[in-house]
Amino acid sequence: MASNPENEPTASREVEKPPIEPIRLPMVEEMRGQDIWNNCAVRSVVSGVMGGGLGLMMGLLLGALDNPIMQDEMTGKQQFIYQAKSMGRRSWSSAKAFAVMGFVFSAAECVVEKARAKHDTTNTVVAGCVTGGALSAKAGPQAACVGCAGFAAFSVLIEKFLDRHD
Repeated sequence: MASNPENEPTASREVEKPPIEPIRLPMVEEMRGQDIWNNCAVRSVVSGVMGGGLGLMMGLLLGALDNPIMQDEMTGKQQFIYQAKSMGRRSWSSAKAFAVMGFVFSAAECVVEKARAKHDTTNTVVAGCVTGGALSAKAGPQAACVGCAGFAAFSVLIEKFLDRHD
């Protein structure tokens, strides 16, 4: 005999809801940790250090891809030494650039967020503009404007991409 869903009681067809759990208040240690992380100086320094680490890894990767012009005339030992020096130079250069970028972006975003008392895309736009303008300011005002616009647009795209995948 086939079961007839119309004859079954309606209670068995309802989806059971998970029990409601009480709200847990944060502990003192958690609140202190949040207070430390909300400090702009701490956030900026951590971002600078993490950016430096990322730059170091990027430099190692990209430095390993360099090929010497005189590769055919170099011995294996000379090629190894050349490659190691190239990786070291590229790593140090990338580490400095990414550390400054991370520090400036994080500091600008944190200051703007504190001043506006909001966490939204506007903070990212302003922080990106400040970072891009500051990094390209040595090349003149036109380069600073282009850097501002480019970094702000890139920052918004990255934030939208990351928000979509949360």
